[in-house]
Amino acid sequence: MSTDELIESDPTHDGTGDASARRLGARRASSQRESDAVQFSDSLTAGHLPPFTAIGLLVVCVVGVFLVSQLAHSFSVLSWVVISVVAYLVLHYVVSRSVEGRRRAFDRFARDLVTLAFLLALVPLVSLIWETVSQGAARFDWQFFTKSMYGVISGDGGAGHAVQGTLIVTAIATLISVPIGLLTAVYLVEYGRGKLANAITLLVDVMTGIPSIVAGLFAYALFVLVVGVANATMGITGAVALCVLMIPYIVRSSEEMLQLVPRSLREASYALGVPKWRTILKVVIPTALSGIVSGIVLGIARVIGETAPLLITAGFVDWKNPDPVNGAMATLPVFVYKQYMTPGVPQAPYYARAWTGALTLILIVMVLNLLGRLIAARFAPHTSRK
Repeated sequence: MSTDELIESDPTHDGTGDASARRLGARRASSQRESDAVQFSDSLTAGHLPPFTAIGLLVVCVVGVFLVSQLAHSFSVLSWVVISVVAYLVLHYVVSRSVEGRRRAFDRFARDLVTLAFLLALVPLVSLIWETVSQGAARFDWQFFTKSMYGVISGDGGAGHAVQGTLIVTAIATLISVPIGLLTAVYLVEYGRGKLANAITLLVDVMTGIPSIVAGLFAYALFVLVVGVANATMGITGAVALCVLMIPYIVRSSEEMLQLVPRSLREASYALGVPKWRTILKVVIPTALSGIVSGIVLGIARVIGETAPLLITAGFVDWKNPDPVNGAMATLPVFVYKQYMTPGVPQAPYYARAWTGALTLILIVMVLNLLGRLIAARFAPHTSRK
C-alpha cells in the first residue's frame, strides 16, 4: 500500500498537512510563473534599439558631414544631402546589426530605403507646388477671376473667360462620359459575355493609353464632317475630345468597384424575387457608389489640365463666350500656354498670369478631389453593427 493510501486510511489523519502542502506548492508555482513572465518580458525587450536611435543617428550624420565639408572647404548642398543619407544608411545598419542581429538590421535597412524612396517621390511634388504658389500668388486676386483679356495690352486683365470656359467644357464632358462609362461597366460586369465583351474590354484598354493629341484630332475631324471646317472650333468639340480621354478611366474604375460587390448580395436580392435590373440599380450600384465617385473624380482630374486637344478643338479667344456651340472658347490650360509662349511687351505680366492660371488649375483639381472624398465617404457602405 502506498504512503498516500496509508495516510487516507488513518482515522487520526485530519488532512491539515495535505492542505498546507497544497498551499505551499501553489505559492511556489505562482512564484515560478511570475519569474518566467519577467524573464519572457525581458527577452522581448532585450536586444532592441531605443526609439530615438534613428533620429539621433541622422542628426549625427548630417552634422558630421557638414563639419567635414566645412573643414575641407568644399561645401555643396547636394553632396551634403547625398553623403549624409548614405552615411546614415550604413551607420544605422551597422549599429542595428551589432545590437539586434542581422535579421532585424536588414529589416531596418529595407524600411529606411522605402522611406527614402517616399521622400524622393515627394521632392518634385513639393517643388512644383512651392514654385507655383510663390510665382502665382502675385496675381491671385479678384480681378484675375472676373476680367478677361479683351483689349488688354499691359499688366491688367485676367482669366475669367478661361475659367468659365474650363468649367463649361469639363461639365459637358462629365455629363457625357459618366453615363456612357458607368453603363459600359455595368454591362461588362453584369451582362457581358463572349466576344463582344472581350472586344469592348480591349477597346477600353487601348483608349486608356491613347495620346491626348489623337483625341483632339478625332473630335475635330468628327465635327468637320458634321458642321464644316469654319464651325468645327467650339466648346462642344473640346468636350467631346475630353470624353474620349475620360470614358476609359470611368469604365475601368467603375468595373473594378462593381466586381468588388459580394455575389451574396445579388443572390439575396434574387432570392427575394427582385429582378436583375432593379438589383443592379438598388443594391449593386449603391454598394459600389463610393468607389465609382472616386473614379469619376480621377477621370475629371485627368482631363481638366489637357492642353493639346483643347488647343485644336476649342481654340482660344480673349473674351467670354458662354455658348459651347457657337465659336471658339477659351480654357485655362490653353490660356496658360498662350500667356507663356506668346507674351507681349512687357513680358512679366504675361508670365505672372500664366503662373496664376497654373495655380488655379491645381486648386480646382484639389477641390475636386476633396469633393470626391466627401461624396465617397457619404455614400460608403456602413459595416458597423448596431
